Amino acid sequence: MEGILFPHGVPEGREGLKEYRARGGYEALARFIKSSPEEIIQQITDAGLRGRGGAGFPTGKKWSFTREAPEQPRYLVLNGGEDEPGSKKDRVLMENLPHLVIEGVILAGYAIGAVNAYLYINANYQAATQSITDALAEAKSAGYWGLNILGSGFDLDIKLVAAPHNYVAGEDTAVLEVIEGKNPLPRQKPPFPVTVGLFGKPTSVNNVETLANVAPILLRGPDGYRKFGTPDSPGTMIFSLNEDVNCPGVYELPFGTPLRYLIENCGGGMKDGKKIKAVMPAAPSSAYLSPDKLDTPLDPNAMRAAGSALGCGVVRLVGEGTCIVEEVLRVADFFTAESCGQCPACRMETNTLSMLIKKVQQGQGGQPILEQFGKVLAFNKGKGFCNLIAMPGPPIESALKLFPGDFEAHLATGKCPAN
Repeated sequence: MEGILFPHGVPEGREGLKEYRARGGYEALARFIKSSPEEIIQQITDAGLRGRGGAGFPTGKKWSFTREAPEQPRYLVLNGGEDEPGSKKDRVLMENLPHLVIEGVILAGYAIGAVNAYLYINANYQAATQSITDALAEAKSAGYWGLNILGSGFDLDIKLVAAPHNYVAGEDTAVLEVIEGKNPLPRQKPPFPVTVGLFGKPTSVNNVETLANVAPILLRGPDGYRKFGTPDSPGTMIFSLNEDVNCPGVYELPFGTPLRYLIENCGGGMKDGKKIKAVMPAAPSSAYLSPDKLDTPLDPNAMRAAGSALGCGVVRLVGEGTCIVEEVLRVADFFTAESCGQCPACRMETNTLSMLIKKVQQGQGGQPILEQFGKVLAFNKGKGFCNLIAMPGPPIESALKLFPGDFEAHLATGKCPAN
């Protein structure tokens, strides 16, 4: 299936400057650096590009807010923290297609009027960091960033920042804290980064995959981009499949492609011929879907209608014979470990949820304990600086709804029914 970022499938090895230019690389920059920043923002808006980091906020709108903010200077941040378990897409883009990412950074910087761009890259991604570093050197020698880019009079400096290896460090405002030399703790919002961001100035924080789409959109035009996907969700998205399937990897698919196609045609189905018990389309924080939802389109609106979400495209499969109590305990323990501890409500909720699931696992508390989950989640709703406090809810609530028998079996015997 044809893609936008991977037109001939996921590339093998790093694409250098010569290879990138041979397929039209930096043509969008050469053309649009002569146009107005507002024209670029309009093109991105008309294309319908939304953020690929999970929230799905319209990119053109984010850039407009930053561009129109009166404070100076303005900053651009590439968020390559990517600490969602199982996510590989940003790493693959930075390792194999670094110039595609960098061209997007430069164009975005020009569009919002940034003076500095910060590339925030997961500290564990050594190959990606080296690939980006080498590509920056190649691009600067060619005049694509630095002073007076391609004779336009526009200057942009680009710096690399190592992102700590923890989940919360990828939250937009925690990213800004790290760049400022502080601990990776989310800020209270509002104000939002587009008006009060890095060093208190207007800042656009964008995911790697989001910015990788910028140059292709400008070259194809909004109409060409909209040939992919659906009217409400144009374009493509990169999905990550892990060791649950026969062919793990990253796959770029148009929005609207059935979930079943990703699992069976791309992933080759579940390992060992197992049947699917449940699917989490946006691991680790979305609701589980039952197998009868496998034909749901990979589209944010369709997933929302089905009762789940698309997030950043990490698809987790649960095979028949797996106990869902063990699954949600793994999820709850992850969020307990990754909570930064800044917000008392988040500390309390994540620890309490893990404790409740462990009691169920051990057969303690009887039926009344199952009623406690909803009360804990409702009590803390909206109380954290970031969204982590809300993330354990959808997996736990959907597991209770879809698989009550797994919980009841644990409560009845204190043993896992899968063993």
